Amino acid sequence: MSGPTIRVLSLLELLQSHGRLSGTELAARLGVDKRTVRRYIQALEQLGIPVTTEQGCDGGYMLVAGFKLPPMMFTNDETLALSLGLLAAHNLNLADTQVAISSVQAKLERVMPAKLKSRARAIADNIKVILPASDTETSGQHLAPLLDALEQQRSVTIRYASYQQAPVFRQVDPYGLLFRSGRWYMSGYCHLRQELRTFRLDRLQQIELLQQCFNRPANFDTAEHFTSSLYGMPGNLDVQVMLHTDKHTAAQAMGETASMLKPQAEGLLLSTRTDSCYCLAQWLSQLPFDFSIIEPPELKLALKQQAERLMNIAQR
Repeated sequence: MSGPTIRVLSLLELLQSHGRLSGTELAARLGVDKRTVRRYIQALEQLGIPVTTEQGCDGGYMLVAGFKLPPMMFTNDETLALSLGLLAAHNLNLADTQVAISSVQAKLERVMPAKLKSRARAIADNIKVILPASDTETSGQHLAPLLDALEQQRSVTIRYASYQQAPVFRQVDPYGLLFRSGRWYMSGYCHLRQELRTFRLDRLQQIELLQQCFNRPANFDTAEHFTSSLYGMPGNLDVQVMLHTDKHTAAQAMGETASMLKPQAEGLLLSTRTDSCYCLAQWLSQLPFDFSIIEPPELKLALKQQAERLMNIAQR
């Protein structure tokens, strides 16, 4: 779309959201003069959109009472953003959302002009977004009530099973959700432990929204809390692994996890904790560079078992 066309649509959105605006206010918001505003008003009227004009030294503009137009006119950049968002949502592969995503795509295409519809189709057919697969059966069914809790700032009761432990009921104030490496996480204040905790949604067996409200801490960052709390997870094994590589290569292979590495003479030191040496051994075995396990011994054993399994597969 051209610049003037975008500003005409912006004017329409301003009138829909504010009700009445003067010519001076519209000119300031759109970055044009009042004569150009009047020209944009005429363009809306030519499109069949009824605009009421108030006479006076400054005048005022508003849509005819009762007129509502769905804000479904998009620029090329907005179409790209929406289409990529739908692709990403589709690839999260959450239960009960695939039909909704298809419905949203169909609704958008119904109201889009032919040129933008063609752009949206081209994006959907030719761009692929690969994300780690999530646990659809578990994660999807808990996202809706957790989003309600986040929106309303209401506490929840959850039945949560930590690794190799019996399920326990906890009251939690949810502060945020995170999707990372194929898993969903919830961070929030745990009343049982009386501190901030992070919970894996695939270990969450039951959830109930409570009437009790809470105040979410200002500027709480779920991803930042998750990263900083990795080493402090209680009940897990301390892990130290020396990665024999450089920062650039590590970042390419490990993504955001590479921010946890500390430079050493022998390479980069990974200090963390784990509740599953087997899973960590699987992850380490995929790294494209050598490493040395400093601790724990259980991780060395798990890596040996992983290597033996792969050798057996290769020899079949």
